[in-house]
Amino acid sequence: MARAIYVRQEVEVPQGVKVSVTGKRVRVEGPLGVVEKDFSHAKDIQITCEDGKIVLEAFNADKKTYATIGTIASIVRNMIVGVEKGYRYKMKVVYAHFPMNVKVDEKNGLVVIENFLGRRGKVTARVLPGVKVRVDKDDVIVEGVDKEAVAQTAANIHQATRLRGKQHMCPHGREGGPGILDGIYLYAVEHLR
Repeated sequence: MARAIYVRQEVEVPQGVKVSVTGKRVRVEGPLGVVEKDFSHAKDIQITCEDGKIVLEAFNADKKTYATIGTIASIVRNMIVGVEKGYRYKMKVVYAHFPMNVKVDEKNGLVVIENFLGRRGKVTARVLPGVKVRVDKDDVIVEGVDKEAVAQTAANIHQATRLRGKQHMCPHGREGGPGILDGIYLYAVEHLR
């Protein structure tokens, strides 16, 4: 791509969604809640709100700035979808022999996994602020309006039960490896409404 002199991208703001821009901080308010992000790391990009649109502009933009504008526009679109429809990630608890017990500790913002591969110790995963996690039999449901927070919480839960290094050894000394599929896996991404 040749060097672009001026780059401009617009993100439409639908009815019922209120957007405010203060400096490089974008706040999106809708029927399901509020999402706020700070884009101050994007030095060469101007973010403004005009005529029901969020406008991203850069002068003397190079490839990196051009790509950054596209990324920020995509994040803002996800923020708008989040406050309108929300996000729900569904995860399945999978075990072969030792039934895992999954609980949510709302006070400490943790998901606690007991009896993973028959171990006595508990495995924990962090729940990000603004995200709700609930357990329904062998399903773990992660919900919220901020896509990044919901996705990171689901990733934290998955990573907590991922086998790596010496964890491939079961408590009985049996070697783990590719045959052990125990864990918590993402199987569906939906909107709340």
